[in-house]
Amino acid sequence: MKQTQFYSYHLLHGAKMVSFAGFQMPVEYTGVSQEHINVRENVGIFDVSHMGEIWIKGPEAFELVQRTTSNDVALLEPGKIQYSCFPNEQGGIVDDLLVYKYEDEKYLLVINASNLEKDHSWILKQNTRGAVVENASDQISQLAVQGPHATALLQKITPVDLSKVPYYNFVTGEVAGVKDVIVSNTGYTGAGGYELYMFNGDAAQIWEQLFEAGKEMGVQPAGLAARDTLRLEMGFCLYGNDINETTSPLEAGLGWITKFNDGNNFIHRAELEQQKAVGVTRRLVGFELQERGIPRQHYPILDCDGNTIGEVTSGTMSPMLKKGIGMGYVEVEHAKKDTEILIGIRNKQVAARVVRPPFYKPGV
Repeated sequence: MKQTQFYSYHLLHGAKMVSFAGFQMPVEYTGVSQEHINVRENVGIFDVSHMGEIWIKGPEAFELVQRTTSNDVALLEPGKIQYSCFPNEQGGIVDDLLVYKYEDEKYLLVINASNLEKDHSWILKQNTRGAVVENASDQISQLAVQGPHATALLQKITPVDLSKVPYYNFVTGEVAGVKDVIVSNTGYTGAGGYELYMFNGDAAQIWEQLFEAGKEMGVQPAGLAARDTLRLEMGFCLYGNDINETTSPLEAGLGWITKFNDGNNFIHRAELEQQKAVGVTRRLVGFELQERGIPRQHYPILDCDGNTIGEVTSGTMSPMLKKGIGMGYVEVEHAKKDTEILIGIRNKQVAARVVRPPFYKPGV
C-alpha cells in the first residue's frame, strides 16, 4: 500500500485509514456527518493525492486529447478546464476526467485513482502520432480545500488574486511560500473551493499553513466518506458506481460533455451518434425516499406494481436533508421528474420519487 505525503497528519488527526486504489487513505476523522456539514458550512480539507495526473505535450498533444475525449478541446483557452470522458468502442466510458489546458502543446489530464493504469494504457494505445505522454502521478500531491470559507482561507496564504480565477479556471502561482502550485477553482463537493496540485516535497508545508491559517474559520480535515456523501448530494457521478465501461454518457445525463461539433471527431463518435439518433432505453435519475430508509448500491428500483425497472448505483442518508437519496438507472418511461417509484431495501419496498439533482442546493 502506498502512503500519501499527508499520511502522518491523518494519523495525528485520528483518521480511520482504509485501503483505496492502492493507497492508505483516510475514510473519516470525527465522523462522516460532522465532516460533511463542516464542509457545507465552514471549510474542509481533503487529501486527494491518490488521483492520477498525466501530461500530454508536444506538437501532437491537441490531436491526441481531442481524439480521445468526448468534449471539444478546441473550445478551451489556456488557463481553462474541461470536464470530459474517454469513450470506448461500445459507447461506454473508460473514465471521466478533467482536462487542463496550459498552452496549445501542453495539457494535464486528471483521472480517477482506481483507473490510473487502465487510462494510461488507453492513452498510449491511442497515441499513434507520437505525442509526449508523461505519467506524473507519483510526483504530485493534491489537496482539495472546499467550503464557503475556502476562498478566504486560501487567500490568507497566497498572493494569487483568487477573485480572478473563475470556476473551472486555474493558475500556477505561490501558495504558503511554495512556488509553482496549481490553484484550480474546481471540486467535487458543490460547496465551492479549490484543488491544489504541488510537488511531493512541498506538501507538508502547504498542509501545515492551511491548517494554521484556517483555525478561526473552523477548518477540519475530511475523509473519503464525506467526499462521497457531498458529491452525491450534488448528483455528481462516481466512476465505478454511476458510470463505467457499460454506461454511455448519454444515458448518464452527460450529453453536455459529448460534443458532436464539426471537427470534433473523437474516437468512437459514431457509436454515440447512433445512440443519440435512436434514443437510449435507460437513464440515470436521482431519487428521494418518501419514507425512512437508506438506499444502497445494487438495491432494485421498482415501479408502483413491484416490477423491477432498474438498480440503485449510489445511495446514502443525506446529512443536510436528513433523508435517503440516491441515483440509479431506470427504463426511460420511468425517468420523468416526480415519477413515483419504489426502492427494494432488504425485504421492504420503500416509496420514493424521481427528482432532478442537485438534491441539496447550498444557500436555498
